[in-house]
Amino acid sequence: MSSPDIAPNITLVSPTDGLTLSGYAWLPPADSIQAVVVIAHGMAEHAGRYARFAAALNAAGFAAYGFDHRGHGHSVSSPALLGHMGDTDSWNRAVGDLAAACRLAQQRHPGKPVLLFAHSMGSFMAQQLLYEHGDLLAGCVLCGSNGKPPAIAGLGRLVTRLERLRHGRRGVSPLVQALSFDAFNKRFQPQRTDFDWLSRDPAEVDKYIADPFCGFPITVQSWVDFLDGLAAIARPDHQARIPKTLPVFVIAGRHDPVSGGGRGLRQLLDAYAAAGLARVESRFYDEARHELLNETNRDAVTADIIGFFRRCL
Repeated sequence: MSSPDIAPNITLVSPTDGLTLSGYAWLPPADSIQAVVVIAHGMAEHAGRYARFAAALNAAGFAAYGFDHRGHGHSVSSPALLGHMGDTDSWNRAVGDLAAACRLAQQRHPGKPVLLFAHSMGSFMAQQLLYEHGDLLAGCVLCGSNGKPPAIAGLGRLVTRLERLRHGRRGVSPLVQALSFDAFNKRFQPQRTDFDWLSRDPAEVDKYIADPFCGFPITVQSWVDFLDGLAAIARPDHQARIPKTLPVFVIAGRHDPVSGGGRGLRQLLDAYAAAGLARVESRFYDEARHELLNETNRDAVTADIIGFFRRCL
């Protein structure tokens, strides 16, 4: 959504280990701000790509903040560390970073509701944030997410641990890459690029490929921590801790391989209903792929998100 050379203009010190995260504050005129939206980006991308979405939020009266997650974008000290979120407990640290971003938004805009837009990996972080710090939020959009991992995911957790023995914590596993990102692209034939699964818009896919902060491999330890995190967020006792009246909007493309075309999200919607959540909405977009904000129907998706945020207020 933006060039990688757009410079971050804000930093956040992680409360978990003191890591400095780089980010973006997109602000409309102060007297027009109704609420604040925190943006949590996906795996192997960065917050700067959300500038177009942030401009739409600003025009609608929302301030917007987005930080590059640990191991991503400008939050790494050298390009060699792209894709490595940490040697230990990186998933929970990243969720703690997201909570800190929401608190920063609160502090910078006292009295204004804080809303969360969370995409892909960011949406799984948000699922954990909802039960650990749901009181911070007035509403949340989960975009390109999924529900409970299938039984075979346990095998994936074992594979990543075995690959860690082979490659080390900071190593990259071609096998894990083949089972994840490469597998997502297989259903799209004929393949124009390795990232056709992201969007029907070839110009947006090409921008992703040309962006040095996108499409990089993730280290084995980061996969270990991520898959462990997915198992934890799907536990019913955790989901039961989400505030019952918190508005949640679950969205995905019907051709999104991450959510199984939205099928995996049916389980999540059922789980949230079982947990007693009273204000859950959902929408699945025909033909759309993974990155809804970069899809050919992105304007309609953006309008739906802004409409949901207004209902939250």
